[in-house]
Amino acid sequence: MAAVYLDKKRKRRLEAGHPWIFQSEVERTEGDPIAGQLLSVHTHNGQYMATGYWNPTSQIVVRIVSYEPLEAMTHAFFVDKFKICLEHRERFVPDARSYRLVYGEADRLPGLIVDRFEDVLVVQLLTLGMDLVREAIISALVEVVQPSGIYERSDVSVRELEGLKQQKGLLYGECPRHVRITENGLSLEIDIMEGQKTGYFFDQRENRAAIAPLMVGWGKRSGIELKDVPDPDGSGALVKMPVNANGKAVTFPLWDGATVLECFSHTGSFTLNACKYGAKKVTCLDISEHAIESARSNVRLNGFEDRVEFVVADAFEYLRTQTKGLDERQERSLADRKKLDTSQPLQSGGRTWDVVILDPPAFAKTRTAVEGAIRGYKDINLHGMKLVNEGGYLVTASCSYHMKPDLFLEAIHAAAVDAKKVLRLIEFRAAGKDHPRILGVDEGHYLKFAIFEVRSR
Repeated sequence: MAAVYLDKKRKRRLEAGHPWIFQSEVERTEGDPIAGQLLSVHTHNGQYMATGYWNPTSQIVVRIVSYEPLEAMTHAFFVDKFKICLEHRERFVPDARSYRLVYGEADRLPGLIVDRFEDVLVVQLLTLGMDLVREAIISALVEVVQPSGIYERSDVSVRELEGLKQQKGLLYGECPRHVRITENGLSLEIDIMEGQKTGYFFDQRENRAAIAPLMVGWGKRSGIELKDVPDPDGSGALVKMPVNANGKAVTFPLWDGATVLECFSHTGSFTLNACKYGAKKVTCLDISEHAIESARSNVRLNGFEDRVEFVVADAFEYLRTQTKGLDERQERSLADRKKLDTSQPLQSGGRTWDVVILDPPAFAKTRTAVEGAIRGYKDINLHGMKLVNEGGYLVTASCSYHMKPDLFLEAIHAAAVDAKKVLRLIEFRAAGKDHPRILGVDEGHYLKFAIFEVRSR
């Protein structure tokens, strides 16, 4: 087997558990390594460290797959790996049949992603090393999971960095375009062929459920409280019923629910969870017509049509329009009535919500994009928190790896200062349990999810 020897002065990242070796860390190679094939990795003085696959086309020239000598990534190799992956998901998401089954580096299978949608698997082969052993991967998945079909979604630009073309298509069995799954007790139809990436983002599963406490407890703001009143059936018994400030019984079942705005809705997953946990009215927004149609279908599937309105718009522009209208209304309310020019129409917008949810795509895909991303996160969170009713909640996330947690919180804090808001951090979370993280591999710590209480100062 060919071998690679690492530079003596390199950082000890491999010893710390990181599975990537960059070109700058390699001192020399021996044995004429072949792109995509396994080779052994040694220290500068010859001590064996690991086995990985080689690709000189990529900046990441070696990706580690074993810390013991390994001749080839065979069917049997993948069977053993996939059994471990399956055991982990069955332990930590025991009631689910839809989740991320294989999470690349975190499952010691760099360059391979497998998402499970009930009986259908969607795979991404992101590197040359994994692409060359696709037959072994597929046969092992069939043996371990016994799916009805396997579909490939390797239509991502990262493959081009490996010298590969983007591609997608059926790999095994039969795969319908739309697959129905269950998550957090909700039904969703996922477009595995045309949806973003593999069709769905499982990493926010637990975070979606974390909004449950925010969805009820708002009735008092409207003067509605539970009180003992005579039973309407005329029996004379006292029953607890919601009663408004005028003493009249409230029959609307969601009287205590929140008003919610979800931006960047994609399939409407946060909207569905908001409705499940008692939201009164949800505004579901995305710039993509396809995404909104997916969200609309999922809302209909769960019987929430009467509580959700859909908006196709750019989230930045929509939030700015609402805050501009809100600012004008506030200015008019404080202005001298005698000098107020009422002939000028009010700006459109000015709506507010009890809970605003911001789950944007990555703003910083490279290290050089961080400065612009900070501005983007600050801008969107500033406008978002302005539209939260006093004492309401801002739910905000970032999936940009280069946007470190401290930077993310700093950007939100800067937005709060400019917006004259005081934020109280209620919860700070990362990706779900089907997206484990190896300590020392910071790239796996990409998702930040926060819930803030918003008050004016």
